[in-house]
Amino acid sequence: MPVMIMEHTELIDMEKIREYFKGDQFVMGIGGVLLEVSPGYAKAKLDIEPRHLNGAGVVQGGAIFTLADFAFAAASNSHGRSALGINCSINYVKGISKGTLYAEATEDSLSPRIGSYTVRVTDQTGAVIAIFQGLAYRKNDPLQV
Repeated sequence: MPVMIMEHTELIDMEKIREYFKGDQFVMGIGGVLLEVSPGYAKAKLDIEPRHLNGAGVVQGGAIFTLADFAFAAASNSHGRSALGINCSINYVKGISKGTLYAEATEDSLSPRIGSYTVRVTDQTGAVIAIFQGLAYRKNDPLQV
């Protein structure tokens, strides 16, 4: 699905957005995968492996936060301008030890400089695992894809 660039007529397709985020070695290193992206929206997944578990046997909060932050980054950059998180918070509401996590980011508000996003992290059954709120600062720089 193509992604419209804000204030430009050019379109960025999903493959170009995937290429842009291949530079995010951290999230790729833990196994995060970008599934979908469109203007103001993104969905990512993480298949849970033993390396994601903490001492209590549940997915480590940092892994959940990283997945949510990845979806937030894709959604906030989907307008074709470089966007960086300036404030993020997360509430963990349920533990999980196996299966797949999905992070679905939606844009709550957008202005030329600031975008607000909510990311719901769910398991494969749709049960909510965490809720992430992110505020992004949008620069004038177009994405280099």
